[in-house]
Amino acid sequence: MRLTPADWSIVALYFLFNVAVGLYYKRRAGRDTAEFFLSGRNVPWWLAGTSMVATTFAADTPLAVTGLVARNGVAGNWLWWNLLASGMLTVFFYARLWRRAGVMTDIEFSEIRYAGRPAAFLRGFRALYLGVLINCIILGWVNLAMVKILQLLFGVGKLEALALVLGLIALTSAISTLSGLWGVLVTDLFQFVIKMGMVIVLAVVAVHAVGGIDAMKEKLALLPGHGSVLSFVPDVGSAWMPLITFFVYIGVNWWATWYPGAEPGGGGYIAQRMFSAKDEKHSVLATLWFNIAHYAVRPWPWILVALASLILFPGLADPETGYVRVMIDYLPSSLRGLMVAAFAAAYMSTIATQLNWGASYLVNDCYRRFLRRDATERHYVRASQVATVLLTVVSAVATFYMGSIAGAWKLLIVTGAGTGTVLLLRWYWWRINAWSEVSAMIAAFAVSVLLQTAGGFDSDRPVDFAWIMLITVAITTGAWLAVTFLTRPEPEGTLVAFYRRTRPSRAGWGPVAALAPDVRASADGLANLLDWAAGCVLIYGALFGVGKLLLHETLPGVVLLGVGAIAGAVIYRDLSRRGWGSVVE
Repeated sequence: MRLTPADWSIVALYFLFNVAVGLYYKRRAGRDTAEFFLSGRNVPWWLAGTSMVATTFAADTPLAVTGLVARNGVAGNWLWWNLLASGMLTVFFYARLWRRAGVMTDIEFSEIRYAGRPAAFLRGFRALYLGVLINCIILGWVNLAMVKILQLLFGVGKLEALALVLGLIALTSAISTLSGLWGVLVTDLFQFVIKMGMVIVLAVVAVHAVGGIDAMKEKLALLPGHGSVLSFVPDVGSAWMPLITFFVYIGVNWWATWYPGAEPGGGGYIAQRMFSAKDEKHSVLATLWFNIAHYAVRPWPWILVALASLILFPGLADPETGYVRVMIDYLPSSLRGLMVAAFAAAYMSTIATQLNWGASYLVNDCYRRFLRRDATERHYVRASQVATVLLTVVSAVATFYMGSIAGAWKLLIVTGAGTGTVLLLRWYWWRINAWSEVSAMIAAFAVSVLLQTAGGFDSDRPVDFAWIMLITVAITTGAWLAVTFLTRPEPEGTLVAFYRRTRPSRAGWGPVAALAPDVRASADGLANLLDWAAGCVLIYGALFGVGKLLLHETLPGVVLLGVGAIAGAVIYRDLSRRGWGSVVE
């Protein structure tokens, strides 16, 4: 794709703005680790929430969605749409609790909830496992997406494209190293506006290229094997998605599986944004806005381009590249510079967050906790900068070992199957201990790997994916429950201190609550459950209502949007009545 001098000027201005932001926040970020990783815990909800959305809108996302639609139709997006239920749990059951915890990372949580060497082991192990291994898999697939994009844009080989990506990583790493989380948040806001605007433009262009919505529907119906490609829910016996796979998505996956950005109960960079929020109210609003934007605002521009790519570029060996091919062949030349900047924004926003988040684990939960406990804040800031650079280098290596972005998504889902129940219950059941988490992680990883090696299951096949999930969840749940009851509970002092600090519901903390009768614990379980259900209705109503309107099915679209609006009113009325921040007995 040829870029004019004007296009290159737009791209250059985009990069200059990001550098300027990094330099502006350099002094503030260098004060201490609380500023570097949490922006002094003074971030407004709209900025924290938008940063969450921008982070999950990476360069890989539209490509992965295109691949899902090409292989499994619109219903293939249930691979991630199902996670809305988990996101709503975070909003109404966990956002306040995370903010009350007052920790710097979700891994630090281990040593306020548990005690002794098991807690220390869990903290250190998760810091390395998530901060290095899992984080670099995520960075690797984001790099892979950008490599694919650059190969197509500039007609270069994988090595040349990777060299360009390394340049982008170096720039992003430098900005993140200079500015800490404040720089990440502000550039995320700017980047989200650019990339959201341009994917909408590309969707309009793609639909026009196939002759409009009605023509697109007719042409999709003629493609071999694509009869149900437009179905929001798969048909019984669908070749796109077998019924058992759909059941696993909507009935098991969202609560049972750890997945970055959608951890049951919140975690990772989502938790980091909640920690950085001004107070509990801002924590709740940030996660609510994130889920609305993530599931209801963003998907359709990607899906429309993906559907158009099936018509414009049928039979691609790598269907994920269809998105970029539409951009190259059909986007007006006057907009190409902005689109390149949008892809750079999508890439950089995710990379910046992953580097800052991963560095927080390595420094706060590994280096500071186990290696150097008495250094100055300035020393830890410098260590954070070194950790950022280290992660940058390791992530580049991971890119070589990935061939499919969607495949990497599924890999993380199946290796985390069964751990979600522990992450949810550790807040609401006093009997959970450190060994519960350790055993869940080990069992989930071991079972899923054995099923895919010795068992011959393939997570890329829908039915196999479903069985991997069901078997792994069943065995993992049995394993961690057995370990929980075979090991001692946490010491009373640790449990009481945690109960006083976070004030969870008394329902699962009876023996501990009896030791702290003065604590005004949360008493909003039923109301939160109502809000959770209404939140799911709100977002699914908006998602499918907008989809129906875009596909010229006006009446169903209006009805779905109306149902979503009613659900939103229920949430607003309830939270206004109870208070948007802390709710206690």
